[in-house]
Amino acid sequence: MPLDRKIGYVDLSTGNIEIKPIPLEIRKKFLGGRGLDAYLLYNHTKKGVDPLGPDNVLLFSGGILTATCASATARTHVMAKSPLTGLLGSANMGGFFAPELAWAGFHHIVIKGKARKPVYLWIHNGEIEIRDAKNIWGRTVTDSQWAIRDELGDEEVKCAVCGPAGENLVRFANVMTGIKNSAGRTGMGCVMGSKNLKALAARGTMDIKIAHPTEALEFNKRFIDQIVSAKVNQTQGTLGTPFIWGATNSWGGIRCRNFQLNQCEYADDIEPERLDEIATETIGPYHMTGCFGCQVHCRAQYRIPSGPYAGRYDEGPEYTSQGAFGGEPDCKNAVTVLTGNHLVDQFGMDNLETGSLISWAMELYELGILTQKETDGLDLRFGNDEALLEMIERICYRKGWLGDTLADGGIPASEKIGKNSFDYLIQVKGMSNLHSDERATPALALGIATGSRGSDHLRSRPAIDLYHLPEEVLRKIYGTPVPYDGPLSSEHTAYEGKPWQVFWQENCYMGVDCLGICKYHTTFLGATLPNFEDWSRVLYYNTGLEMTPREIWDVAERCYNIERLFNLREGLKRDNPKKGDTLNHRYFDEPCKLGAPDVVGRTIDREKFQKMIDEYYEHHGWDSDGVPLPETLKRLGLENEPSHLL
Repeated sequence: MPLDRKIGYVDLSTGNIEIKPIPLEIRKKFLGGRGLDAYLLYNHTKKGVDPLGPDNVLLFSGGILTATCASATARTHVMAKSPLTGLLGSANMGGFFAPELAWAGFHHIVIKGKARKPVYLWIHNGEIEIRDAKNIWGRTVTDSQWAIRDELGDEEVKCAVCGPAGENLVRFANVMTGIKNSAGRTGMGCVMGSKNLKALAARGTMDIKIAHPTEALEFNKRFIDQIVSAKVNQTQGTLGTPFIWGATNSWGGIRCRNFQLNQCEYADDIEPERLDEIATETIGPYHMTGCFGCQVHCRAQYRIPSGPYAGRYDEGPEYTSQGAFGGEPDCKNAVTVLTGNHLVDQFGMDNLETGSLISWAMELYELGILTQKETDGLDLRFGNDEALLEMIERICYRKGWLGDTLADGGIPASEKIGKNSFDYLIQVKGMSNLHSDERATPALALGIATGSRGSDHLRSRPAIDLYHLPEEVLRKIYGTPVPYDGPLSSEHTAYEGKPWQVFWQENCYMGVDCLGICKYHTTFLGATLPNFEDWSRVLYYNTGLEMTPREIWDVAERCYNIERLFNLREGLKRDNPKKGDTLNHRYFDEPCKLGAPDVVGRTIDREKFQKMIDEYYEHHGWDSDGVPLPETLKRLGLENEPSHLL
């Protein structure tokens, strides 16, 4: 049964390994994946723990449905205290690692301590072994994985690794699996590096018994039909996620030149259709590839067509790389975007953070806050493709004053640079924003301001707010499984009803993160895609666990509140510009300059924004400072946390 998967506890300092079952009562409260990880993090760390110290706990997990008959259950979750923000560190990636971990007998791995020398974990059919990684340390992401497979003599081994950026303690280093699957954001690869942990390698051949296999397969077929018939997924299966950037840039909803412009003009060379012309690599007959159990196949395969990295294979780029290495630095060359994407994949660095910090530094350079003294002679102006790519490598290897400074993240860098550099840093809770511009979309602005891990487009974004759906359709979506009779608006520039949409999407995304399902298979970009009603059935058919849609909602709300408790314990304050639920002043003070008529001139209204925060807190059952009320904790069964039950 999926419920038979275990937790493995590994102490790298002592070498002690312990394996435990997951009690059913814990499953019913947190399910698995991100939700159970949040419980484990809150219970296994103390207030003020050093993110790079041995007492920080690093967690790897799959969702409760991982490796079952449920569609697109490939997601791997990684959690620890973040070395980038000092708050919740949380990242999620696709690929094949989590299913292999489940076939090896585990849903969660809890890692404490620090190894005296580089090591990796070998996880195989119910056993965990700590192995020497001295011959793997220093290698790139893909080379590391092949070296481990060669050592173990099995090409089917799946690995989660940190690249050179993690080894060098770049505070936004990723955990990676495969070519480009990235547990990006919040620096989980940096935590691996701090523990001298190069990789987790998994290989499993253990059966997973499905509770009701006939019903599970029949329901999954309907599930798949629903997913592949959605136009948004058909588009992704053709152009990949770059179609999102293309549409958003045309409208005027992206960041260009850090935050000076909201549209990247004359950028035909990095539009999705142009990238699709270049990305012509195939595996067999397929141009697009995907993750375990997924029918969408949302990423392309390519070889860099020219330049010093010509011929190098990679996958993507995602629309995040279009923004990070195209729009934000105003570099409009497809080869630059493809090369930047390849470098961060090999180094194991968060593309969003990397591109945003370099673009921030470019604005500081053009303002004279940074000079060629700080850049070691590099002409760091916007549109300088060579300087952009050079800075990616400098950050990874901490080369030069600026490379070393940016490797520590935006807030520490702003304190080191001084002057008024922090004013130009587009961040929330110490994490750089996505390349999008939310001044014309209050709901999306609220989502990034309140995200539990910092500025975020994957934890609460009501992207369908841009579709102008009729109110009756919005009520059908946002009125289940919990009734809602408050205001809702089809207008994306409105403020009314948006706090409920953000609150609902938080619970939706937390739900899929606990189950292990990809967000593209739920109400993220597609209004007709599965949500709570479907999850109740797919959970029962695969695991035998009977939970109503409302009970799954309660699990999601419970898990989100335990993330909130962790952040509050680590210093979160509502209006703190560095550790709060707020936005950079430019959202309020600088109007959008370009784009469609419903974008030009837009800012976020300060007073209305604060009222949205108040209403959002009320939906959560939090006080005016964002602290969960005693009755909220009691309702969710969190009044005794940390409970140390597991």
